[in-house]
Amino acid sequence: MGQTGLYIEARIRADLDDLWTRTQDPAQHQRWDLRFTEITYLPREEGEPQRFRYATRIGPFLTVAGTGVSAGERERPDGTRTSALRFSSPHPLSLLAEGSGYWRYVPDGDGVRFLTGYDYRPRWGRLGATADRLLFRPLMGWATAWSFDRLRLWLERGITPERALANWLAELLIRTLVITIACTALAPAASFPLLGPFTASLAYLCPLLLTVAVCVALFKAPLPCTPAARRCLRTPPTRSRAPRVLRTLENPR
Repeated sequence: MGQTGLYIEARIRADLDDLWTRTQDPAQHQRWDLRFTEITYLPREEGEPQRFRYATRIGPFLTVAGTGVSAGERERPDGTRTSALRFSSPHPLSLLAEGSGYWRYVPDGDGVRFLTGYDYRPRWGRLGATADRLLFRPLMGWATAWSFDRLRLWLERGITPERALANWLAELLIRTLVITIACTALAPAASFPLLGPFTASLAYLCPLLLTVAVCVALFKAPLPCTPAARRCLRTPPTRSRAPRVLRTLENPR
């Protein structure tokens, strides 16, 4: 759709059926996927693709909604599973106008390679394209990868999505406090009149402490109980093609 599509992959040590349920059941999907606040299946006739409504809260009083259509292949000859969808949002404040994507479930030893590829068309003309390239698309890629790792923690370690979010916020707060305290330590030497002869040593030591503290806060690997986008693969190892089932879906309106 004019730009490089997004690709995210996570290896999850879980049963394939459990992973399928956590991703295909709307009530469970909306718990771990940061991109959505609500996902609701709409009524359908037997044999037709599943239509759904999604909503994302982007502020205390603003929710952007859209509709989509999806279809899945639960049993494939090679043992993999596939789910494809098309989606669109008529909301004028939604940068995302329409798009399509897929999920693949690839058994791999004692786990599953869970991967997605998707792309979309931004609205608002050149302004929207620029905002998408510089901000929104990187943010969407990060949110997808972060959500995949939150799903992994739920399946592998039993850490609920709500608990995982609390862990992430707590760790973010601690990192922020470390940086703030380190910066405070760089107060002028005159602020420590009682230190006497140690003032000069402190003046040399503070910048070093600041550098170490900031590096630890920014680059230390997240705790095992905290979801992190960096744990997911962001580039396909081989050329990835959209599943054939995607071509059978019409754009929702």
